[in-house]
Formats: sequence, structure tokens, C-alpha cells
Amino acid sequence: MTEKILILDFGSQYTQLIARRVRELNVYCEIHPYNKIPQLDSGIKGVILSGSPFSVRDEKALKPDLGKIKGKYPLLGVCYGAQYLAHFYGGLVAQSNTREYGRANLDFVNSENDLLKNISSNSQVWMSHGDTISAIPDNYKIIASTLDVKVAAFQISGEKTWGIQFHPEVYHSVEGQILLKNFVVSICGCSQSWTPDSFIETTITDLKKKIATDKVVLGLSGGVDSSVAAVLLHKAIGAQLTCIFVDNGLLRKNEFQSVLESYKGMGLNVIGVDAKDRFYSELKGATEPEMKRKIIGRVFIEVFDAEAHKIEDVVWLAQGTIYPDVIESVSVKGPSATIKSHHNVGGLPDFMKLKIVEPLNLLFKDEVRRVGKALNISDSILGRHPFPGPGLGIRILSDVTPEKVRILQEVDDIFIQGLKEWNLYNDVWQAGAMLLPVQSVGVMGDERTYENVVALRAVQSTDGMTADWVHLPYDFLAKISNNIINKVKGVNRVVYDISSKPPATIEWE
Repeated sequence: MTEKILILDFGSQYTQLIARRVRELNVYCEIHPYNKIPQLDSGIKGVILSGSPFSVRDEKALKPDLGKIKGKYPLLGVCYGAQYLAHFYGGLVAQSNTREYGRANLDFVNSENDLLKNISSNSQVWMSHGDTISAIPDNYKIIASTLDVKVAAFQISGEKTWGIQFHPEVYHSVEGQILLKNFVVSICGCSQSWTPDSFIETTITDLKKKIATDKVVLGLSGGVDSSVAAVLLHKAIGAQLTCIFVDNGLLRKNEFQSVLESYKGMGLNVIGVDAKDRFYSELKGATEPEMKRKIIGRVFIEVFDAEAHKIEDVVWLAQGTIYPDVIESVSVKGPSATIKSHHNVGGLPDFMKLKIVEPLNLLFKDEVRRVGKALNISDSILGRHPFPGPGLGIRILSDVTPEKVRILQEVDDIFIQGLKEWNLYNDVWQAGAMLLPVQSVGVMGDERTYENVVALRAVQSTDGMTADWVHLPYDFLAKISNNIINKVKGVNRVVYDISSKPPATIEWE
């Protein structure tokens, strides 16, 4: 049985980050809502309670049932988790006179305590709370303090139960990873054996058992997730897998041909379907972003379904779903109301009547790349920037026509190739161009022009949840702008998007 750390989520923006830090220690962990605790088995080595935007002082405070956990498994409460362990077990949490948010320094550290071994006496930590623990039960002992927070960390005497009011998972807590390693490895006794190679071995074995001799169909996008899922399945079941790659006419320049070529070299059984004209026909006149997404999603499903039916006796539909998608669907706050349609190949209708297999649904994006590397998938695929499911259809901020697609493909190609030539591509998480529904006056030679405006977008991110715009060199932007205006007929103005997420999103639609 795989050893794991259980993380109970109280709705904190940092919960996924706790999981990522634990997994960086080569220890498998799972996030579950605080009120949907899974069956406890021998694989669970310890439990972490996350932070929360809520207060333990509220009438409707989030209250987990820790009856089978506290005192039986090593337990670490972070922020809200620590305050819960204090407030509901005989201590007191009060509203702080000064809301402590941001960097702080520990001015007292009991470095003899198992949780705080090798933590410096003046270690910088990150605080994010309006409440503070003002009193602790008699059997709790303070093991760390800051100038403003007396109970920065505590342990319950005679129990492997700790609480900390700071966030060790964020980078601003300089020695946070040491603390997490103390808990996960030293206290919980995890062996740090969860590696890409061990994941591949376990997953291939499980896929062989689950699928047996059945046939599987998978929708390829050319991106990292579907490619890694395809290779894992191919290693498990070989020729029982058929992959379908649909050209919706909204891909990057020459992408359909180049991706098909790269898959051939990987030995995958891939069917390429040119459905450009059908997508353009269905999208004609549609301008509202969500309507465009729904049309693209519906037509994709229809094309994919028609191709899948040509393969006899298919039982399984494989998808490149990754762990953040799974967490989102069972979050404390419920499924997000703002998830855009056609997020990925997911949501295929009931009439397809296929069983679902998702070999990557335990992994974060960066872990998918590490698994891909261990599978010897080429960097040209693993290093690709994320690309939206609806493609250029949501980067054309008006109705979609073949001519607008041509213009945007040319612009996008100049931008992306330029990033590669200037060795900037790998410093950017995602880049692309938007064709704006705006025309501007320009002068080319002695002629006055009235042509299209394009916006370039380049962001740095870890998982797309938040993103900062990239400070690309001015001379690079000048060169790219000049190339676009000179080489792409129909464009006479280039702008650069310097908005971060939030408040903006990465895509414009």
C-alpha cells in the first residue's frame, strides 16, 4: 500500500501549495475536504490541517471530525488548523489587535522539538491571519514565538500533534521546507520513495489490470498532459490504444502537421482528423466568448465521437485530467462557478457510453512533466507552453473567420519563434497573441492605413492559478513588433499586455 500524507482542506488558497511541497520531498499526499475524510488505512502516515479564509470564532466555523485522527496519527495544524486545535480543545482564539500578514521572524525557537529541528532562532516565516491564539490548554506547550505572536507554534504534551500559526509552504517562510521535512519524514516516517519512476511502474501495472484486453481511445491535443497520458497507456496496453488528434482550424501555424510527425516518432497509433471547415462553418457569426467555447466543444465532441465509432469495440475513453482539476471538483467551496466550458476533453456526453480512465489524475502539472521526462518524451513536447482547448478561437476577440485565423497564426508564430530564438521561451510559462476587435490608423510608406491591432501576452506562473506578466526586453519587443507589422498583412499596431492575474486572466476571453 502506498504511504501517504492526508491533507484536510478548509478552503485555503495555499492548500495545493502544501501538497506540492510535500510531494517535492518524494512523498505522496492527497487533499480532501475537511468534511469528507476518506477511510483511514495503514497507508496514511500523518495528517495536515490546512489554513482557511474562515474564522474558528464564527458560529458556522468549519469543524472536522478528528476523533479517529488526533492522538492516533501525527497531526500538524497550519494557521486555521492550529487555531482549531487550540480553540476547540480548551484554549482561546481572539481577534488580533493588529492583523498579522506578511513576513515575521521567530524570536524564540525550541530547536530541541522534533518539528523545529534545524530551524534557525531568527527564521523568517509568513503570517496570514486576523485571529490569534491568545490562550492554550494546560497540556499544550509553546515551541516558537514571534515578537507579536506568543503562540507561533505549539505541541500537545504526550501527543504527536502540533500547531503553527504561520505558513511553511510559501517561499517567504525561508525554512518552511525544513519544517515540513521534519514532520513528513522524521515524525511521520515517510520513506521518500514516491518518484516519477515509481509512479510510472505502479501506474502501468494498474492500467494493465484495469483495462486488460479492452480497447481505449484518447483525444490528443499536442499538449503535455494528453501526450504523457498517451505514452503511459501505450506502455501498458500497446496497440489497444488509438489516439485521435482533431484539427479544429484554431491551432498554431503548422501545428497539426508538426504534432502528427512528433507522435509518429513515439510509436503511437494516431489518427489525424482535418475538421477545419466544419468548425469555421459552425462558428460563423458567433462573437460571445462562452458561445464560441460551447460551439467549439460541441463540434469537437461530434467529430471525436464519429471517429471513435469507427473503431470497433472501444470500452474506455482516456483523458489527461490532472490533480488540480480533481481537487476543484470536490473543493470545500464546491465546484467553481467560474470554470469555463471546454476546459479540456472532459465532459463528453452520456451517449458515448465509455468508461473513463485518467492515468494522470494524481499529478500536478510540474509532476506530469517530470514523469514525461522519465518516459523519455522529447523536450519539444514537455516544454510546450499551455494552450487553451478552444485554441485561437478565444484569442480572436470577435467572430472567427479563416482570414482572422491566418492573421493570428502568423503573428503568434513570429512571437513564439522569436522567444525561442532569443532564448526566452523557457523563461515564460505561457505566451500568445490576441487579435483585437479594434482597428487603428497607421502610416506605411506614403499611405495611410486602417488595420488591425494585436496584443502580445507573456506570463510567468506555476499552475495558472495566479500569473505575473513577464518583463520581456524592450529591444526584443521592438524587434517582434517590427517583424509583425512588416510581415503580416492586415496588422499595423502591436501592444503588450502588462496585466497580472488576478485581477486579469491569462486569456482575454
